[in-house]
Amino acid sequence: MTSSPHDPSPPPAGGNASGREPDNGPALSRAQFDTLFDELSTWGRWAPADADRGAWNRVTPEHARRATALVRTGTTVPTALPWNTAPGPDNGKPALHYMSDLGDVEAPEPSCHKDFIAVDYHGKGVSHLDALSHIAYRGQLYDGRTAREVVDAGGARFGAVSALGPLVTKGVLIDMPAVLGTDWLEPGRAVHAEDVTAAEKTLGITIGDGDAVLLRSGHFRRRAELGAWNPDNASAGFHVDSMPLFAERGIALLGGDGDSDVRPSPVEGLHSPVHALAITAMGVPLLDNLDLEALSAACAQAGRYEFLFVVAPLNVPGGTGSPVNPIAVL
Repeated sequence: MTSSPHDPSPPPAGGNASGREPDNGPALSRAQFDTLFDELSTWGRWAPADADRGAWNRVTPEHARRATALVRTGTTVPTALPWNTAPGPDNGKPALHYMSDLGDVEAPEPSCHKDFIAVDYHGKGVSHLDALSHIAYRGQLYDGRTAREVVDAGGARFGAVSALGPLVTKGVLIDMPAVLGTDWLEPGRAVHAEDVTAAEKTLGITIGDGDAVLLRSGHFRRRAELGAWNPDNASAGFHVDSMPLFAERGIALLGGDGDSDVRPSPVEGLHSPVHALAITAMGVPLLDNLDLEALSAACAQAGRYEFLFVVAPLNVPGGTGSPVNPIAVL
């Protein structure tokens, strides 16, 4: 049995197996959310020529230099999922991969093998980066740009992924199952600001200016052991009350093994409130659907949860994001 997009409760094998109501509160009204959105907005902070890089403007060569000092063992950990061509409740639009040349098209020697890949990556099945053109709220993108004026069938003329370029900075892993002594967070479990500060103390990390912050909920360990479910219905992630903390710390990037939002959403009539706050209000790009299991193990072995983090999105003019394989180096 699998859940449908219209089924508010996931199946026992892959959703909230405990049968309890999701711990995603407290609830917020739209009026409360709008007040928070306006409080966290950084619109106008950067010059118009730099605005579509948003919070990536915080990261300077000095940030990159300091981040390289975190490399001690040289252990390199990729964080992307395998290219996902298998349909499932969490992959409604499977990626494509097929061979376009089996060495029988060109001259005999040397033989040449070629393949084709394509993907509709905004979803739950592909590790990807959300650029600032991906999310509009109240008809506006980050920095107050009217979405209909700058995004059309040809792509985005503001906030495109091509404006971001690579990011090299300090990465911080908020490994909540490690903090709580559990295998994973149940789908629907919200991570609050106090959870983040508790994790800092337990893991010996400090979230700072220009950092990339990653949340491990244990999503893919749970999936491996209990099976797939539809994360649109239920997934662990940040509650909106964590966002003022991240704004205060001046982070440059937010991501995790979900899509950063706790689901069901705690905000009335708004399906992705953390997306709206991070991308549209704060100008912070998001990394979705990372596989953080190997990074969790590497951090535990090293006894530290801070590392050099490198993100290199594809250079797609007009793109609203990009498939990506971010690399952590310890």
